[in-house]
Amino acid sequence: MSRKAAFLADRGVVSVSGEDAAGFLQGLLTNDVEKLAPGAARYAALLTPQGKILFDMIVVRAPDAGGPVFLIDCSAGQAADLAKRLGFYKLRAKVAIADESATRAVVAFWGGEPGAIEGGIRYADPRDPRLGWRAILPRAAADAVGSEHAAEYEALRIGAATPKGGVDFAYGDAFPHDVNLDLLNGVDFDKGCYVGQEVVSRMKHRGTARKRIVRVKLAGPPPDPGAPVMDRELAVGTLGSSSGREALGLLRLDRVEDAAAAGRTLSAGGVALTLAE
Repeated sequence: MSRKAAFLADRGVVSVSGEDAAGFLQGLLTNDVEKLAPGAARYAALLTPQGKILFDMIVVRAPDAGGPVFLIDCSAGQAADLAKRLGFYKLRAKVAIADESATRAVVAFWGGEPGAIEGGIRYADPRDPRLGWRAILPRAAADAVGSEHAAEYEALRIGAATPKGGVDFAYGDAFPHDVNLDLLNGVDFDKGCYVGQEVVSRMKHRGTARKRIVRVKLAGPPPDPGAPVMDRELAVGTLGSSSGREALGLLRLDRVEDAAAAGRTLSAGGVALTLAE
């Protein structure tokens, strides 16, 4: 595979800085960010008290320049809301929170490690090694990379069963286990308290996750994201993003197993599908 890069126009950047920044994020997010070294990244989420995902993100620790600085690689459509939500938790913490999406942007690199990054910060994608590297760059530099290879990156992401919030699952309606956050290094089960921790820990220890994001193979052109996946007249989940004849689906595992045991074929939008191996 030759080295490729793509500007990810659907990603935004939020910064959290100040002497309390590490502890502030540590008390909110599903992953351990206090242990992050400069240039390292963690996948994480901010949950409701009921344990459902409000925001998922990649948190990067920038090289210290007079104090801790964390840059959050998040959904562009959520960046302003994420900054606002973090502000609700600020209280007396010595932190500064800003949506920097107007001046910074995210680029993905795959097929080989990128070279030196001028004016930005690069980091290995913490979710899956197949997803390569990312960088937060000045927006002009990211724009210059272009989106010519963005569709190839989408195929890579789908092949790694890595969901995209807002397409493969609905924010505010999915638990971390539903969307593979635990399988994609997005939850630290040994860290201290964070919002929604009790629910996530209970699902972990009881093994009660009934739904998962899985890869599926389609027998025809992909239906639109959100199409219900059906076992005859019974809905077993929803289809998400697709690339060619491969897609991601958020499926009820018990219902999928029942269909397989009975020899029935699942479908979405009239297109037959099978689980990818």
